[in-house]
Amino acid sequence: MKARVSVVVITFNDAEHVTTAVESALAQGDHVGEVIVVDDCSTDATAEAIAAVADRDPRVRLVARTTNSGGCGTPRNDGLAAAQYPYLLFLDSDDILPEGAVAALLPLAQKHRADVTAGRAVRRELPGGRETVWAPKIYGDGAALPGIVLTGIEDHPELLWDTLSVNKLYRTAFLRERRITFPDGAFHYEDFVFTARVYAAKPRIAYTDEPVYVWHVRRQAARLSISLRRGDLANWRHRVAAHRGVVDTLRDAGAYGLAESAQAKFLDYDLPMYVRELPQRSPGYVSGWWKVTRDYVAGFDREGVAQATVPSRWMARALTAPGADEPEPGAAGLGRLVELAARPPRLIPPYGSTPPPELAELPPEQLPVTVEARVQTGANTRLALRVRELYGRLAALHPVALRVELTERGTGRPAITLETPLIGEGTDWTAAVRLRTADLARGGRLAIWHIRAEIRYAGTSARTMTEVRAADGQEARRGAVVRPTGQVLLVQTHITPGRALILRVADGVQGARRVASGRLRRLLGK
Repeated sequence: MKARVSVVVITFNDAEHVTTAVESALAQGDHVGEVIVVDDCSTDATAEAIAAVADRDPRVRLVARTTNSGGCGTPRNDGLAAAQYPYLLFLDSDDILPEGAVAALLPLAQKHRADVTAGRAVRRELPGGRETVWAPKIYGDGAALPGIVLTGIEDHPELLWDTLSVNKLYRTAFLRERRITFPDGAFHYEDFVFTARVYAAKPRIAYTDEPVYVWHVRRQAARLSISLRRGDLANWRHRVAAHRGVVDTLRDAGAYGLAESAQAKFLDYDLPMYVRELPQRSPGYVSGWWKVTRDYVAGFDREGVAQATVPSRWMARALTAPGADEPEPGAAGLGRLVELAARPPRLIPPYGSTPPPELAELPPEQLPVTVEARVQTGANTRLALRVRELYGRLAALHPVALRVELTERGTGRPAITLETPLIGEGTDWTAAVRLRTADLARGGRLAIWHIRAEIRYAGTSARTMTEVRAADGQEARRGAVVRPTGQVLLVQTHITPGRALILRVADGVQGARRVASGRLRRLLGK
């Protein structure tokens, strides 16, 4: 078996994890000819950890930087320059390559003579272990692209959503011949620009849905990864700068259609991610965020905005409207923006006298409806629900029933479903459902329930699904329910910053301890 692959591992002050990353690369087998570990001038025991694994396997090679670069791009470029084999993989020291990653990528690259071979990356939340697929539209179950070979991505602009550099095997000569590198220095979200440079070079790309990268997400880490530092306004500035670099790269390559698609991706993905979190931020952050975002989005091409989803277009208009130099306070201003960024989006009353543009073009499945609920808990949990009219669109569809789904977070278990008829009340519709609170308990642990509702209409199979929103006046509250057995259930009605309604149920002493422990961590700021 001939060695064909160089793996470049970058690290900085990560003695705790770097050995595991390097060993996951070595475990790929004899096709891996070298593991180049670029140490970005660590001050902890990282160098010693690398030396220890190098003593066990001569394929490990240390490239020690004498000054810290301030980012991830420069050490990756150092690794690229040092690579000696025909193919190249990048790996961060706090992540791992799953078993069989190279075996999935390399034969595909050789078979199709691909410049780039891309596979599935999995985000693994630690310490819990919950996993989600990165860019599910591309790599998720049922996605169409795995198995396809492309030359350039002009016909598949959805690939712009895959901004990772680490889930891909590169032909080393391709990167060097096209002079494709990462931005140097303290440039964050460097993957965005590097991947745009790769796409702009119109590579031959082969796709697989095999897992080839495990991205570890450590939300409790002492030093958060760049993608988890969204509470810092500088993080948003860096993201905007990186996205600007993507658009400029594509334009410079003459890929104007892709540049417009990149703008639409920003409106549909990057923007809502940060908007949803604005209620948690300080007034100073919100003001600074608004200015940065308004200045950037105002320069978007009309065609780029037109490619975005309708709610994203409404957000763009709200940001760039004449005189909107600061966010308008309250539900009609910033609150409405947050609701439009919900998943799925909601348009909340009070509505203006004129329907927003494009509302008429939306099918029932995409209507940004609002379903509100008030909660009463006791031996039974009761939801009093209201479906709000939307400029007459719902009345024309004749809502007749509501299907409520309660889904437990992080378990993958089937949802608890409750169905009820809808009753007209003025311009709106109301319904009520109830279930035993004990049915929400989960044997000695904390259960967290997300609530969604599906509106059903007369004479059609069309449906509208939305996240249930806390009704105005509904407050977060805690209570206790004593079961006939004497067991106590702690029940919390929780309202997210975006007004989504969540139920938390702690069953027994262990569940209560977990609730108390979480509250203590929040008080201590940990």
